[in-house]
Amino acid sequence: MTINKLCDHSQKYRPRMACLKKIESLVVEMQDPNSGIKTQTQRLVITTIPHAITGLDILQWIINRLQLENEEAQNTCNLLVQYGYIYPLQEHKNLILKPDASLYRFQTPYFWPAQQWPAEDTDYAIYLAKKNIRKKGVLEDYEKENYSVVHKRINHKWDFVVMQAKEQYRAGKERKKADRVVFDCQERAYWVVQKPPPGTINALDYGLNRFCDPNVDPVTEKKTYDFYRREIIFNQQSLMRSRVKSSVSIGGIVKYTEQYKNHDPFMAGCLPSNPWITDDTMFWELNMPLAEVPTKLRVERWTFNFRELLSDPRGRQDFQLFLKKEFSGENLAFWEACEDLKYGDQTKVKEKAEEIYKTFLAPGARRWINIDGKTMDITVKGLQHPHRYVLDAAQTHIYMLMKKDSFGRYMKSPIFKDTMKKAIIPEETKVSESKFGFSKKHRRSSPSPVILRQLEEEAKAKAAANAPVDITQVMSKLDRRNQLKQEPAK
Repeated sequence: MTINKLCDHSQKYRPRMACLKKIESLVVEMQDPNSGIKTQTQRLVITTIPHAITGLDILQWIINRLQLENEEAQNTCNLLVQYGYIYPLQEHKNLILKPDASLYRFQTPYFWPAQQWPAEDTDYAIYLAKKNIRKKGVLEDYEKENYSVVHKRINHKWDFVVMQAKEQYRAGKERKKADRVVFDCQERAYWVVQKPPPGTINALDYGLNRFCDPNVDPVTEKKTYDFYRREIIFNQQSLMRSRVKSSVSIGGIVKYTEQYKNHDPFMAGCLPSNPWITDDTMFWELNMPLAEVPTKLRVERWTFNFRELLSDPRGRQDFQLFLKKEFSGENLAFWEACEDLKYGDQTKVKEKAEEIYKTFLAPGARRWINIDGKTMDITVKGLQHPHRYVLDAAQTHIYMLMKKDSFGRYMKSPIFKDTMKKAIIPEETKVSESKFGFSKKHRRSSPSPVILRQLEEEAKAKAAANAPVDITQVMSKLDRRNQLKQEPAK
């Protein structure tokens, strides 16, 4: 396997070094001959595999070493397999540790993710070409697709790739069978982690490019021109970020809570009754997505903002009726089509995007919408390679148009006033408390022991003060006290 070790991987390769270093220290401890997991030679089909371990042994060692619960230890073992530090010998695509007699091996440190060398197309092409030679063209479906993609991408040096693959295949045949099987498993496990099959968890997916390298220590980093340039850009972006005083933010939160307080079933209750503690389902029936007659609280929420109106299917239906009377119903239809494109089936994105373009955006379209030329250029250019969010610019333009123009007129229209007039206020259903066992007894919190002790002492003092006084006992005590005073004088 050929590896081009680079010193600078920029932001394209940035493994989580802090996490990987902790995993590596644990893996090194697991391989300790004294305190680690005991390995033994196992037979796999007709081949003898040295230094193999079972999934149950790994799980038990993790539980005993880290003092974890069974579920947490299983998650830790799954991470070890997903990051490629332990690889399965039987089901190579199943990157989950099975807590049974399934066989696993420790990956050689040469293939660990923390080695900080990127999985290049040339290395992957050599691996696929070698596998293609060994299996005589029998590759898996996703490997065939990757093979054709890589072939097109590095077609200029494909002769070198084939030559390297043949040399490595020839060198592998000269090894012992056990060593050859082990090396093939190690290499296959590495590429399953680096280039996972469809449906497999990609543990090395690090998301979007970060502004700075998370693995660089800011103290020891050499301050270069590029470092100061990035810092200036970051500070400029921070200065442009809008900030609000804490008093304004708190005021906004208070206003929001006061506005929505009566619409919160926990704060204001449910009308006609709470369906979670009763058998009455009228609350659900009155608040169905497309109820024929909505409740008054529901219609009131539409007046809060345009987002509330569009988020309610019944309100959107009412708003659509208003737009049709104004001959602008295509605006809401386009917005709904964009939402379906964004959150619908991924496999139909291209078909839906083309259908939306033909219906709403193409010259002479059946339901043509009016957007500015700049937004149209962005949309048409993006439709050459359609994706979920290709129509975001046009959708935002139509949304703001409806919010600033149509929404205000809808609030003053006879359609909304008629809906508000017909809206119902459910009457509260009286429910007998005897039906609920938890409401029979009036439970109160127990008083504090300190308060009980104080009350006890006060009662004793009051009882002592109100008790009758025996004069003879008092006089005898006084005589005894006088005798004790006179004895020292004699």
